[in-house]
Amino acid sequence: MHETHLRGADLNLLVVLSVLLDERSVTRAAIRLGMSQPAASRALARLRLLFSDTLLVDGPGGYVLTARAEEMRPLLRHTLVGVSALLAGSTFDPMHASGPVRLSMLDLEAAVLAPQLIGSLAAQAPAMDLEVVPPGPRPLDLLEADAVDALIGVVEDAPAGIRKRKLYEDQFVTLMRAEHPAAGRKLTLERFLELDHVVVSITGTGRAWVDEVLARSGRQRRVKVRVPSFFAAVEIAARSDLVMTLPSSLARTAADMRRFVTAHPPLDLGSVVMSLAWHARHQDAPRHVWLRKTIVAALTNNEP
Repeated sequence: MHETHLRGADLNLLVVLSVLLDERSVTRAAIRLGMSQPAASRALARLRLLFSDTLLVDGPGGYVLTARAEEMRPLLRHTLVGVSALLAGSTFDPMHASGPVRLSMLDLEAAVLAPQLIGSLAAQAPAMDLEVVPPGPRPLDLLEADAVDALIGVVEDAPAGIRKRKLYEDQFVTLMRAEHPAAGRKLTLERFLELDHVVVSITGTGRAWVDEVLARSGRQRRVKVRVPSFFAAVEIAARSDLVMTLPSSLARTAADMRRFVTAHPPLDLGSVVMSLAWHARHQDAPRHVWLRKTIVAALTNNEP
């Protein structure tokens, strides 16, 4: 856009545009921006005039992006990140900062981290709020889209542009209710395969790590139930003869362990490494550097 165009444009509209393209909903965008729905609708009308494009059109499940909107999204994200860094300068003062901290993690990861992180935010950045975003089927896409500040979870292969650091390492345990018929008996591989299992699957499809390991030796267990939530899986295991295998720190967080017995899985699952991931574009941004240090400190104080 040339200087003559910039003089006549309200650059605040670019912030609104970015949120509209992320949310694909005027109502949700208005809530996220802290403005009224009519104001958000008026902003969309001005954006359509500014870009001579509809930007958002009706689709089967709500708004979908036009080809022009899809094309401008990457440049828009980079532009806003650059402007934000320009205005923030080289320092960041969390005590005077406001707005949301958006982190992607599973429900149990949030249960492990969020209480300590909330305390850190209250002490260091009282005007900042925490929003936990479910990772979905392609969690790293959230970082690419700047939909979240960081991601906490298992990140095995980080593509170009994604940075990560290890937070902690955990071991797997198999959990079953205390009155389970197999409780107190040695959990052999044969017995493990005879049991019915509940598995946490965010997408509802695909094999869990346990099943990947079993498949290497031509074995298969009976996955009777798949659910998208660790808490739901734990409750199912507590009230049935289904068992579940999960990282031990998550088991301790989710379960009233008086209701359960644990056993070492009878196969070599290795360990699970929990990582903090972020986009390289934020590597040196003062706000993001502070946030990553705060997350690491919170997990160190709450180390499994």
